[in-house]
Amino acid sequence: PAPVKPPDGGWGWIVLFGCFVITGFSYAFPKAVSVYFKELMKDFHVGYSDTAWISSIMLAMLYGTGPVCSIMVNQFGCRPVMLIGGLLASSGMILASFTTNIIELYLTAGVLTGLGMALNFQPSLIMLGTYFDKRRPLANGLAAAGSPVFLSSLSPLGQVLLEKFGWRGGFLIMGGLLLNCCTCGAVMRPLDMGMRRKMEKAQDKYEAKEMLPIGGKSEEGISTTDGTKKAKKAKKKPKKGKKLLDFSIFSNRGFIIYTISKFILVLGLFVPPILLVNYAKDTGVPDTEAAFLLSIIGFIDIFARPACGMVAGLKWVRPHVAYLFSFSMLFNGLTDICSARASNYTGLVIFCVFFGISYGMVGALQFEVLMAIVGSQKFSSAIGLVLLIEAFAVLIGPPSAGR
Repeated sequence: PAPVKPPDGGWGWIVLFGCFVITGFSYAFPKAVSVYFKELMKDFHVGYSDTAWISSIMLAMLYGTGPVCSIMVNQFGCRPVMLIGGLLASSGMILASFTTNIIELYLTAGVLTGLGMALNFQPSLIMLGTYFDKRRPLANGLAAAGSPVFLSSLSPLGQVLLEKFGWRGGFLIMGGLLLNCCTCGAVMRPLDMGMRRKMEKAQDKYEAKEMLPIGGKSEEGISTTDGTKKAKKAKKKPKKGKKLLDFSIFSNRGFIIYTISKFILVLGLFVPPILLVNYAKDTGVPDTEAAFLLSIIGFIDIFARPACGMVAGLKWVRPHVAYLFSFSMLFNGLTDICSARASNYTGLVIFCVFFGISYGMVGALQFEVLMAIVGSQKFSSAIGLVLLIEAFAVLIGPPSAGR
């Protein structure tokens, strides 16, 4: 059947909420688990860099398994993949609460939970694109706001759980929270499912009427068996198999430019959130005030993403959304360059405000622009390949910027 027109509402708002939750868990969870690092260092007698690998492995799995997610989505659909992903993510944290060394933590909290979140993140974005067209920029902006909202919620929650139940109890409870990913996956109803059922019922009724005299004789005594055989042969025409991963998108010049631009952007995109607090402490800022800088970025980010999504959805802006995305990347880069001039707390606060705006703009527009370039049919393959390439930038960028 022909693709069903996106409703731009209705059940799509439920899908949007599910995508909001999934985006929040995917981006905020690797950062939120950092509140447990000090206790892990004491129990396992390891250094900070050893525990930091837990978050790094989570992010690497989120980005690096993009093609695997694309293949699974193209083969099985979004909903089954998300349900499996939710179970894996939850199982990873639950098993992590029983670990006895840091390597086991890498395999459970890092690999298993990271893979589970990856199997949720990518399909949720694909489903969002199928339910929204005219309002897609706004939908992407609202879904992207899940990242700062969850970051500002999960980190304090993790601290409370750590104080009351220890890191093992905290991991166990957070593993239970990740089961909500299964709930989000369950609401990702395929858009054309209802339409196909109606068409199949109508087709069955039509075939029943047509096949009624077959095998017998008509009034003129003519056998209709030959017609039946022809109809069966026509039905047995082989369907074209769906590509598991569509590499033809590399022939799209716009996709290549987008991928190169995102790789360069991601090299520095996560540097400030990771290194800002330590940089502030080195300049003499007290620990509490230094930690508050991340809250400033998160607070600005919460409002910047939906606002940017609304602007991108305006009739006179929508055709030129790629230029708005280019501006957001330039804005983000210039903000990073200017951060070197911030030598006191006031300067760092100003930097955080502008970085939060640019960071939110990038987060709201990145997937909207990608879908505009490749189209909804090839989006599942495109996002998987882009995330794989970005995984290398995620691993290279922050360590290269540190000292």
